[in-house]
Amino acid sequence: MFDSIRKHTKITMALLFLLIVPSFVLFGLNNYNRSREQHVAVAKVDGTEISQSEWDQAHRQEVDRMRASTPSLDAKLLDSPQARYATLERMVRDRVITAAANKFKFATSDQRLARELQQNPEIASLRRPDGTLDMERYRQLLATQGLSPETFEAGVRTDLSNRQVLGGIADSGFSSNAIADMTLNAYFEKREIQLARFDTADFLTRLNPSDAELEQFYKSNEKLFQAPEQANIEYVVLDVDSLKKNITINEADLKTYYEQNVQRLSGVEERRASHILIASPKTAPAADRAKAKARAEELLAIVKKAPDTFAAVAAKNSQDPGSAPKGGDLDFFARGAMVKPFEDAAFSMKKGEISDVVESDFGYHIIKLTDIKAPKQRSYEEMRSELEADLKKQQAQKKFAEAAETFTNGVYEQSDSLKPVADRLKLDVKTASNVTHQPPAGATGVLANPKFLNALFAPDAIEKKHNTEAIEIAPSQLVSGRIVQYMAAHTQPFAEVKAIVRQRWLAQHGAEEARKEGLVKLAAWKAAPASAVMPAPVLVSRDQTQKLPVSVIDAALRSDTSILPVFVGVDLGPQGYAIVKINKVVPRDAPAEAVARQERNQYAQWWTNAENLAYYDGLKERFKAEILVAKPTAGQTAPEVGVPE
Repeated sequence: MFDSIRKHTKITMALLFLLIVPSFVLFGLNNYNRSREQHVAVAKVDGTEISQSEWDQAHRQEVDRMRASTPSLDAKLLDSPQARYATLERMVRDRVITAAANKFKFATSDQRLARELQQNPEIASLRRPDGTLDMERYRQLLATQGLSPETFEAGVRTDLSNRQVLGGIADSGFSSNAIADMTLNAYFEKREIQLARFDTADFLTRLNPSDAELEQFYKSNEKLFQAPEQANIEYVVLDVDSLKKNITINEADLKTYYEQNVQRLSGVEERRASHILIASPKTAPAADRAKAKARAEELLAIVKKAPDTFAAVAAKNSQDPGSAPKGGDLDFFARGAMVKPFEDAAFSMKKGEISDVVESDFGYHIIKLTDIKAPKQRSYEEMRSELEADLKKQQAQKKFAEAAETFTNGVYEQSDSLKPVADRLKLDVKTASNVTHQPPAGATGVLANPKFLNALFAPDAIEKKHNTEAIEIAPSQLVSGRIVQYMAAHTQPFAEVKAIVRQRWLAQHGAEEARKEGLVKLAAWKAAPASAVMPAPVLVSRDQTQKLPVSVIDAALRSDTSILPVFVGVDLGPQGYAIVKINKVVPRDAPAEAVARQERNQYAQWWTNAENLAYYDGLKERFKAEILVAKPTAGQTAPEVGVPE
């Protein structure tokens, strides 16, 4: 056999070429293209590019941070093109500020870094009683964030240096009271107006379109009557719940888990106490604190001598307005509900005991423990279903990482079907009909996730009906889908949408009729102001809009009032037309001194922010900051790469 290969070397090489090259074209080229896309520049700052992969990673980190801080936040808001673009803008801003800090040679001393780290509450909690930092716990804390002490401290140092770039502007911003008052008085100035409305709805009864007019409107506005692209799809979801269904817990493990966790799962001990508080905040002068403590000691002597008088003494002397009327009673509470000194005392006492004076940040307490509610230990039978669910969840969470890798590889390697990976992981292949790229209002779950829908309606997924990649739509939740049947966007037949065509025709022509009549009245009233018949006047300002449309308020406040009265027409779009008659200008009521001070401070802040923004815009120009992707508009599904801003 090998002799034959040696004799026909050229033929063998040709056959190998035919076998290898197509495989490269089908697989290698695809991976190459994906890799190249990840390195496309999406922005530039000071000659340095920001790549697509850097943007993606930064946005993932931002999403993770937001989900951790606000678990109830709608995931659709985090994955929207607008949110992604905001992340890119922040990246550009950070790069500009860093470039400026380096250019201006701003630096942070070791002493300044140390002060900053000392002010960090998480790091402060790691200090030992002697004030030294527990380095082992410090390293562990940073390791949970994927950082070393050196990396973290370098980041803090850079951040402190960067703050100096805009810090000078922020610290030096000011405005005089005279300018602030003049500006604010003009901004909040009132005007007495009368408003005549020409509403679209009032003109609809005058209109009766023919079928020919409706059909002509339909032909001229076909885009208004398009059915969006739709698809019938299959999809598979991998999450902890789907893995739990296939986990079986044996009875012995359940009983062992019960014995190990029965105290924790049965509930927590609660205690009931009453107290007498002599209030003296931690920030009070030492002399006041000493006086408060002495008073508490006096009351302690009284209640120690006659414990049954505790409630009466509390009602008369306690400075806790919530509990004093109830004889100091605080009802039942568990650990973590009270400040630590109070909690430590209450949970170390026996029922009926009265504590010594306990000092807290609020002052000095005398505590009487009135009851103890020990948790009722539940039996194994009572807790069995709860224990089983808890253990299944724990095991599913452990299995998720391994299953996620299998899922991710499976949907890619066998891209023409979801069944193999579903069978391997014992998942359900679900189906959905008439799925649209833009989910309907109020939709939730997998089929409302923009990231998944964007992948599902990508050209490759539509044309080849391949599986999408495994997409993370929530923590510990992956999904992949494929299109089974695709229906492109198309104009719906006139017969099917005739009622909608009529509504749109009436709305458009009704607004036009309202506008026409409004313009005629406006011309007549300008020529003869006395002939204007209008409703009673109202006072409006930017902070007292009387619930009128913004465009009406803007027109009333922006108009030249050198000669009164003034008539102004306002196009309300689909709602019709309005005429505003401005009768007089009313000065703003003088605010109280405290309010005036607050407003001046706010104005100074606005002015400083404007100076900051102008300075930053100058830095962007100096360091040639450029975003290379188009800013998404409302309804856009994804920013386009390579389009200058």
